[in-house]
Amino acid sequence: MKTSKVVENCQVCGSSKLEPIIFLGYLPPVNQFHTIGQKPHEQPSYPAQLLYCAKCHLVQLGLVVDPKILFPKEYPYTSSTTKILRENFAELYTECTSIINLNKNDLIIDIGSNDGNLLSNFKDNHRVLGITPEDIGKIAIERGIPTILDYFNEDTVKKIKKEHGKARVITATNVFAHIEDINKITKLILELLADDGVFISESHYLLPLIKTLQYDTIYHEHLRYYSLHSLKYLLEKHGLEIIHAKEIPTHGGSIRVYAARKGKHDIKSTVKTLLEKEKNTVTDKKNLLQFKNKVVVSKLELHSLLLGIKKHGGKIYGIGAPSRASTLINYTGIDDGILDCILEVKGSHKIGKYMPGTLVPVLEESKLFEDQPEYAMMLSWHIADELAPKLRQRGFKGKFIVPLPSPKILDA
Repeated sequence: MKTSKVVENCQVCGSSKLEPIIFLGYLPPVNQFHTIGQKPHEQPSYPAQLLYCAKCHLVQLGLVVDPKILFPKEYPYTSSTTKILRENFAELYTECTSIINLNKNDLIIDIGSNDGNLLSNFKDNHRVLGITPEDIGKIAIERGIPTILDYFNEDTVKKIKKEHGKARVITATNVFAHIEDINKITKLILELLADDGVFISESHYLLPLIKTLQYDTIYHEHLRYYSLHSLKYLLEKHGLEIIHAKEIPTHGGSIRVYAARKGKHDIKSTVKTLLEKEKNTVTDKKNLLQFKNKVVVSKLELHSLLLGIKKHGGKIYGIGAPSRASTLINYTGIDDGILDCILEVKGSHKIGKYMPGTLVPVLEESKLFEDQPEYAMMLSWHIADELAPKLRQRGFKGKFIVPLPSPKILDA
């Protein structure tokens, strides 16, 4: 059975003129973890190539993989375990209620609601409803957040309209770039959105991805890498206008966008400001091709740094096993001969498994303080400034390796 399809036309505007930017090789699904001790066996991997559309400025993956492979029911990611995401969603609620005059009866719907992290901020003051196909949604239900355990599709929308009515606010954080037929999804969102409703999306942002060489965020869950230009094109195509946009710190740099039907809400100056900031960087193919060369150099610099350590028998433990770590490890060819193990916080669903595509075990983080390896590689490097001091305070005596954007060793 075929589990993927090649992207021949732009996912937003349909143009067939797609230009290759970078190819990261064949990568395994980032959430397919296999139990430690299981013998190596045949596992799928899929090509990861970025393509650029000059017509609408969308940067997109060249292959769509079956979501049932990418988001299994036992999907191991829980957003509530990440402090920066908890803080981000609390801030989103504060900002949202300052922009939109919400009342107690207004319905707030979160597409891809995971464990209810975002909706937990709304639930005491408004009606809420989550939608997620993964079993992790049962945690949200236990927390008192009504959740539909299914994909966001026509049947789900019909069911919601019949049982709950239309939504004043629909949120899609870190899923609006993940779902295949984005034009169809946008139409469904519009069908479910009240006339004066607002759609809020958060997606990994192309601008910091290019500027800080975040090639590790390129994996098959992320079908599209939005700029405000490409989001504007998509939303306007469906009669929506962007009323507010801002950069947010999650995932190493994301973009939050508020959109509404034309003329229903005032447009903030933030939209024009961010569009100006993007000019040339994300709308110029030359800059995108320079990104490729910088990524290659960064990979070779990391190899050079690791070579010096391994020549002297140094032990390296990885810190954190986010999805992005899978891309970094597989693209750079880091195996269990280089990285002894990767450590996750107690309670993580990834503990006791191998990192996808490798035999590098994921273990509980107390091992770092017991074993005291010479080096700890920060695989969540985008929050290294926050993590390193905490690990030092808890007793880690070794040095830190920050693999991106320019690999370096920190004593801090």
